[in-house]
Amino acid sequence: MQKLKLVVLTGAGISAESGLKTFRDTDGLWENYNVYEVATPRGFAKNPQLVLDFYNKRRKDVAAAKPNAAHIGLVSLEQDFDVTIITQNIDDLHERAGSKHVVHLHGQIFEMRSVNNPHKIYPIYNDIHVGDLAEDGYQLRPNIVWFEEAVPMISVAAEIVSSADIFVVIGTSLQVYPAASLINDVPIYTPIYIIDKKIPATNNYTKINAIETSATEGIALLTTALNNLLKK
Repeated sequence: MQKLKLVVLTGAGISAESGLKTFRDTDGLWENYNVYEVATPRGFAKNPQLVLDFYNKRRKDVAAAKPNAAHIGLVSLEQDFDVTIITQNIDDLHERAGSKHVVHLHGQIFEMRSVNNPHKIYPIYNDIHVGDLAEDGYQLRPNIVWFEEAVPMISVAAEIVSSADIFVVIGTSLQVYPAASLINDVPIYTPIYIIDKKIPATNNYTKINAIETSATEGIALLTTALNNLLKK
């Protein structure tokens, strides 16, 4: 019997319980930095060392973090469902937990690339410094999609979402575009589950199943709900 296609969109909330801060706090700061200073091409052009140091620290934080019960719970769902995870997160916690199909919308902290060619990508587990050059002779930068940059994987993600039998949103405010627009690509009869401590506004969607709690608790409740769905 063919498994139902379960597509999961994850945001910072799922990694918060692993000790990684959410991308932007209510004061508009990320780790006490203005996000536009450390997460835009303009910020990088103005002060590349500041930006590189910022992501060097994030890289260390991610390396020290471990997958939590929510990450592991999504892996367990692969027993009964064809699971694809679309994540807004730049960490690798889904992969380390064991998820087989992960699409990173906003890049990955353990990758770097040439500022001149986004396709020249290299692994990086230590630090990037000003003066570190790619093979083409240009400065290396984190392979992260910053504000004011296009999101190359959004069309791939939209195609995946458009064929979902079940769509789940975990730990995201649905405020960061274009990722937030993916909910518009969900087929009209596909049930949607949203797990978050504060359920975001979802306009006129009628098949929303809200699970207003943390990611780790929410995955346990989601698993029960999906198991009941299979029994019908």
